[in-house]
Amino acid sequence: MAALSLPKHSISFALPTHSPKSHLSHNHLNFLTKSTNSQFCGIKLSYSSSKFTSYSTKSPTIVAAKVTEGSQPPAFNLKDQDGKSVSLSKFKGKPVIVYFYPADETPGCTKQACAFRDSYEKFKKAGAEVVGISGDDVSSHKSFKQKYKLPFTLLSDEGNRVRKEWGVPSDLFGALPGRQTYVLDRNGVVRLVYNNQFQPEKHIDETLKFLQSL
Repeated sequence: MAALSLPKHSISFALPTHSPKSHLSHNHLNFLTKSTNSQFCGIKLSYSSSKFTSYSTKSPTIVAAKVTEGSQPPAFNLKDQDGKSVSLSKFKGKPVIVYFYPADETPGCTKQACAFRDSYEKFKKAGAEVVGISGDDVSSHKSFKQKYKLPFTLLSDEGNRVRKEWGVPSDLFGALPGRQTYVLDRNGVVRLVYNNQFQPEKHIDETLKFLQSL
């Protein structure tokens, strides 16, 4: 108990001994990751000095944007939808769009994948390849690719090792894997970094606009 003294009055009150707990239950988080259609604005990440703070109910965590414009991203070797190993170096010599997304078959990710599909010929005309990466396994990617007739490669980053190495920031206080797109030039150097969780189709508009400006 603590006492607060005011003129001619004394008020006693109890100080809380525990910090407030988050009201986001497991069901709420599942709803947010699997079925949200919210259309909030995202942010564009461009500068090497940028840092992103992700808050949790335990302690704040700083997530640095490790891959920035002008840098060369860490190499990777991941399984595609057919179980074949694909390395980043395979795409050297041509522009490549590497986009990280939360999960197969979620509303936003399906919209984004289909938007890349519908504009795929424009990317090909610009001489660019498109690669999608998420933490889903190979079988999930195969089903997702076949169901929506996606003409580009999907890579399985189980455990999110590559996502962490590239420094893709999370959303919703760390509960939702980030949606971030990178445009690499012919030399494997990052030329554009675009982040927008809740407007997935904007990734296609921004990357095409950038490619066409080169």
